[in-house]
Amino acid sequence: MDNFQKSSKNMLVAQGLDRVHSRRKDPDWIARRMRDPGSLFVAVWRSKVLVAEGESPGPVLLEWKQLEGRAQGDCTFFLGENNGRSYFAVDLDEKASSAFDHVGRFRDLRVVAPLLSRDDGALLAYAKTLAYWHERNHFCGTCGGRNEIREGGHCRVCVNPQCEVVHFPRTDPAIIVLIKSGEKCLLGRQHIWPERMYSVVAGFVEPGESAEGAVAREVFEEVGLRVRNIRYHSSQPWPFPCSLMLGFTAEAQDQRIMLGDEELEDARWFGRRELREAVENGAVKLSTPVSISYRLIEDWFDAESPFRLRDFAGRGFAIRKEE
Repeated sequence: MDNFQKSSKNMLVAQGLDRVHSRRKDPDWIARRMRDPGSLFVAVWRSKVLVAEGESPGPVLLEWKQLEGRAQGDCTFFLGENNGRSYFAVDLDEKASSAFDHVGRFRDLRVVAPLLSRDDGALLAYAKTLAYWHERNHFCGTCGGRNEIREGGHCRVCVNPQCEVVHFPRTDPAIIVLIKSGEKCLLGRQHIWPERMYSVVAGFVEPGESAEGAVAREVFEEVGLRVRNIRYHSSQPWPFPCSLMLGFTAEAQDQRIMLGDEELEDARWFGRRELREAVENGAVKLSTPVSISYRLIEDWFDAESPFRLRDFAGRGFAIRKEE
């Protein structure tokens, strides 16, 4: 399986929509599509997304007639098209959000994502990320002038004629790496995580640093290990709030763990049998399959085991509390 296929298997990856790059530059076309009866809108409020109530929640997609008078041009963003329909995100203000209490509830995407289909989760993540960036970029970071939306919300332009800087949505690159040594992998936990949750090492890429350099640095800073054979695995957009996770595997030169930067409160080596037993007896909980951390652990575990991680890990996911 090539890297593109691996990344396509990750949750929250919005690949089902045609982003219609050439058409979204036309403001008249965007305005027509907004008012088209067939267009659908993902509602966002305080970075939460509108979903239906019940055991199997799904996104509540609104029509223009439900939003007329509430959706302004500076809070509505074009996402793309699929099967002739246009999809938008709309970031609602405090007053407008309560108008949809009868159809659903605004919920934290991180909590509800494990219950969503792959396409629904990706659509909501895309909308949430774009709304988050716009909320924080009404003014130009260069001159302080007002920024106006362009290209259906895929950039903002400073209106100051002496500036006119174009601002594009920001994504923060971060690495996430499964560290191997022989038949074992390294998992650690932060004290702020749900009880007994363990995951792989992760951290942000710093200025002037390659992704591979960030892997080597973060691993050494967090667990005191030197690594080699750093290999790219796949990537995943992570809208909490706006990161791009770059997944890797790497081999440790030895197994001597030294917690160094207070990022982790514990880290330990797990063989496949040991990890399975720890998950089955509740001593360890893994992040849900929504995350690339799960995919990294799954690919390592399944490669050399008669069991499959999904056969038993469903009983041991770490469930986050809703904010």
